[in-house]
Amino acid sequence: MKKILLAAALILPISLSGCVISVDGDGEYSHHSDWQDREYKNRKHIAKLETNTDVSTIKSRMGVPDFNEAHLKDSDQYQVLYYRTQRIDGDGVTTKDECTPLVFKNGLLIGWGESAYAML
Repeated sequence: MKKILLAAALILPISLSGCVISVDGDGEYSHHSDWQDREYKNRKHIAKLETNTDVSTIKSRMGVPDFNEAHLKDSDQYQVLYYRTQRIDGDGVTTKDECTPLVFKNGLLIGWGESAYAML
């Protein structure tokens, strides 16, 4: 009888424990945190960008940007949307150096990345 109780005491906790593995829409296993998933999805969207896409289409695909700037230069309206794409500091605060800038001229995408932003 003691052997049965001992066996049950050892097996019961193992059988009650569980492991949850998340599978995203692409069928990939995920052990990432929310910020890692967000960065990955932003990089994935940015990799598929095409110039001359309007700003509303980009926002509907990528969601709310982490930062948003507007500039007026030579009667042209420039807008820069920043989306987080990499982690630099583990402080829980998103900064511009952890983001990729998307540059729009008069509502149309003209480029992305630091080189596009440097042309302003």
